[in-house]
Amino acid sequence: MKHEDIFKDLPTLETERLILRKMTPDDAEDVFAYASEPDVAKFVPWEVHRSLEDSRRFVDYVLKLYEAGKPAPWAIEWKENGKMIGTIDYVAWYPGHFRAEIGFILSKAYWGKGIAPEAARKVMEFGFERMGLNRIEAECMAENVQSQRALQKLGMRLEGISRQKYFIKGKFRDMALYSILKQEFEREAGKRPGARP
Repeated sequence: MKHEDIFKDLPTLETERLILRKMTPDDAEDVFAYASEPDVAKFVPWEVHRSLEDSRRFVDYVLKLYEAGKPAPWAIEWKENGKMIGTIDYVAWYPGHFRAEIGFILSKAYWGKGIAPEAARKVMEFGFERMGLNRIEAECMAENVQSQRALQKLGMRLEGISRQKYFIKGKFRDMALYSILKQEFEREAGKRPGARP
């Protein structure tokens, strides 16, 4: 399986509260609303968006990834108001090893509502069923307790801390590595309310 097989025409996914879809040029203002928040950008490699133009450039970059059939993010849309409130994607995919790494970012106004795990569960299900994955990983800065909590809610296990792995925003950062295997994900899915017998 190649990247283009999945990402040339990124499918729309839906959960109870969310629509995960391709980004459009109209999303730039919503992107700016969350990407300009210092707390949102605190634990990521990119800098706070200082103008709407920064967000437009990001959206243009993503649209080019779609065109090229390269791994690219889903926009997370909150069904209740149609706002784009973040992104979720496979930041790396190794088809030959049946392994990928997931990442997400969410507007501060929507923190603490279980949205990241809800979106990630759907994208992970897609990864195991449609991309043929056996293992999904996620990495976050060790000090990012909130992200670690979200990963734990997904049934992911902490494999360890890579010390001073990246130099981000003027500091060496320790990174926490989490993972879940297909069989573990299926076992977790079977325990959730409403799961099929």
